Amino acid sequence: MRIGFAGLGRMGWPMAANLATSNHELVVWNRSQEKSRSFAQQNNVAYVDVPCLLTSQCDVVITMLADDQASETVHFGEDGLFARLDEAEKNKGCIFIEMGTISPDHLETLREKAVGHRVIDAPVSGATQAATEGALLIMAGATADEVAALSPVFEPLSRDVIPLNNPGAGCVMKLSVNMLIHGINQCLAESMALASSVGIKAEDAFQVIENSAAAAPCLSYRKNLYLDESNHPVSFTVALAKKDMGLALQLAKKNGINMPQSEVTHSQLVSASESGYADRDMAAMIQFISEE
Repeated sequence: MRIGFAGLGRMGWPMAANLATSNHELVVWNRSQEKSRSFAQQNNVAYVDVPCLLTSQCDVVITMLADDQASETVHFGEDGLFARLDEAEKNKGCIFIEMGTISPDHLETLREKAVGHRVIDAPVSGATQAATEGALLIMAGATADEVAALSPVFEPLSRDVIPLNNPGAGCVMKLSVNMLIHGINQCLAESMALASSVGIKAEDAFQVIENSAAAAPCLSYRKNLYLDESNHPVSFTVALAKKDMGLALQLAKKNGINMPQSEVTHSQLVSASESGYADRDMAAMIQFISEE
């Protein structure tokens, strides 16, 4: 199978690297051509200069993009993935697998515009370590049969794929999961700040929390960031967390769901972003809460 991959960011690079070591023929594209070229050289795969060539050359195109705006540019731009859909007919059409965090409304737009081609939402849960290890959880807005047909694509990337049957369900579930993670992150920041205010060392406070009933996997695999955020590579920025919470709240409003806890989490992320924390890892919320 010939797979195209668009978006070689923090998550996309290790995901594409796992596909490069599988039995697939891989072609990559990134907004920065230098990054595409570097990845191609390191992993002995092909790269293209414009996204539309992925569509015309590949059976499946995976996108791992930051948000709706980035996705819109990559799909609908002058040389975007959807710019020459008719050429894909020569290759029996493409299956577009959207693995980034996008809104259900944007996914529906993609599905409407991809006339004669399939668009499947299959966002992932797991940090960069899980991406590197090929141990992501995939939430697919597709049936079990559709997931089974794409298992050669998903297997190098994931520990499990959960079919959610309906298009868009993957997008909704991803927002639901991230909403919970960002809520946990906010509560941890407040908990650590409270402990610190009476002189408890961060390492001791985290050890207690990690071994308590409040423990969650996302705390353990992010431990180094929580204890020494500034000296470790960014895994998930405050800006992206703010974006996720904003999308979740928009969806909740549309569906008549009241989410007061998430409103608080979002407002804190907005405040942190406006205070210069936007590009820092969301573990920096501990410092933000303490200083605030």
